[in-house]
Amino acid sequence: MKVYKFGGVSIKDAESVRNLVHILSSDKDNGPKLIVISAMATVTNKLEKLLKAFLNLEGDQAIEILTELKTSHFNCLSELISNSNHPSFDDLANSFVEIEWLLEEGPQDPPDYLYDQIVSLGEIWSTKIIATYLKETGLNSQWLDARNYIITDNNYKDANVNWEKTQSLIEQKLKPILEKQTAITQGFIGSTTENFTSTLGRDGSDYSGAIFASCLNAESLTIWKDVPGVLNADPKWFDETSKIDQLSYHDAIELTYYGANVIHPKTIKPLQNKNIPLYVKSYLNPDQLGTCINETQSVLPVPSFIFKINQVLISIFPKDFSFIIEENLSTIFSLLHRHQVKVNTMLNSAISFSISVDDSEKVDALIESLQQDFKVKYNRGLELVTIRYYNPETIARVSVDKKIILEVKSRHTCQMVMKDL
Repeated sequence: MKVYKFGGVSIKDAESVRNLVHILSSDKDNGPKLIVISAMATVTNKLEKLLKAFLNLEGDQAIEILTELKTSHFNCLSELISNSNHPSFDDLANSFVEIEWLLEEGPQDPPDYLYDQIVSLGEIWSTKIIATYLKETGLNSQWLDARNYIITDNNYKDANVNWEKTQSLIEQKLKPILEKQTAITQGFIGSTTENFTSTLGRDGSDYSGAIFASCLNAESLTIWKDVPGVLNADPKWFDETSKIDQLSYHDAIELTYYGANVIHPKTIKPLQNKNIPLYVKSYLNPDQLGTCINETQSVLPVPSFIFKINQVLISIFPKDFSFIIEENLSTIFSLLHRHQVKVNTMLNSAISFSISVDDSEKVDALIESLQQDFKVKYNRGLELVTIRYYNPETIARVSVDKKIILEVKSRHTCQMVMKDL
C-alpha cells in the first residue's frame, strides 16, 4: 500500500489533472493507492480573503470571490467532462451550498471555527473534480471524505490529531476499501468528535499524507512537487542549487523546523515512528528518482540554506537590570504561547533574551504584553538565514553586504539574523 500526495500547483488546472492521471496510469506498481489532494493552486488564499471579507461584513466582496471560485472550478470540470449533464456537475454545485448558506447568515461563530468551515472546502472541490475524472478514464477509484477518518480536537486552524480514534477508523473502515481500489481523499482537513470540520494548520496536506501512511502502515509516502526533489536551497535565493538524493529523518526534521518549505514540519515524525520512507518527486518528470527521506545515518552531502524574510528581532530585558532567570523565561514563553507566535531562533544572555519571529499582526500584541513586565526593544524588516552543516565559506557567502545582528551556532547549524548594510 502506497500513499501519494499531490499539492495545489500539481492540480492547478485541467491539464495538470490530466497529468496526475497520467502519473497514476503509468505507475509500474498498479496496485490500489490512497491519493491525498490539496486545494487547487491559489484557492486557499482566495478562501482566506473570502473569510476576511465575510468577517468584516463586506458581503459583496465575499460573494464576488465565491463566484470567481465557482467559475474556475466548473470551468476545470467542463474541460475534463464534456457531458454537461454528467451528475458530477450537480455534485459540485451541492458542495458550494454550505458556504452560500454561511454567507447569507452572516458571521455568528468564532473566527477560527469559521476559518475551518470555509477554507476547508477547497480540498472538497478539488477532490470531487479529480475523483470524477479518474472514474471517467477507467481507473477503479472512489472519493472518500477525510473527515470520516482523521479525528481531531477543537483547536480550530491548527487541530491536534486524536491518534487512537484516527488509527481505529482507518484500520476498520479505510483499509478494506483500499484492498479493492484506489481512493481519493483530502489533505489538510479532519473532523472533531462533534462532527465539525477542523484543519491541521496551513499547508497541512503533507501532514495528512503522513497520518494516513502511518495508520495504514504504508510502504511509502510520495509527495509530488514542482521541484526535482529536496534542494539544498530555495532556487529563488540561489542561482545554483543541488538536489539531495537521500537524507535522514533527523536532517529532514531539522530543515523543516527551521523553515524549509518543501515539506510541512509535522510530516516527518509519524513516518519516522513507523520507518516509512518519504519520497519527494517531480510531477513534471515523474520518472526521475527525486529524494528519499529515510532512516539513513548519512549526513547531508552539501550545506543547506534556509532563508526567512520579514523577521522581527525582539530583545527582552528585566526592568530592574536583574538577571534573566527561569521565572522570566516562563513568563516570556507563556506570552508567546498565548499570542501564538512561533520563535525561529533565540539567544539568552545575562540580562536579555532575544528572539526572532515572523512579522505579523500578532507580534504587536505580543510586544504590548511583554512591555507590562519587561523593557522591550525590537527591529523589523530583518532576514534570518539558517545553514545546516555550515562552514566559514558558507557563512561568508550569505553575509555579503549584510550586518549580522544576532548569531547562534550549534555543532551542525548556524543561524544569523541580518540586515542590509
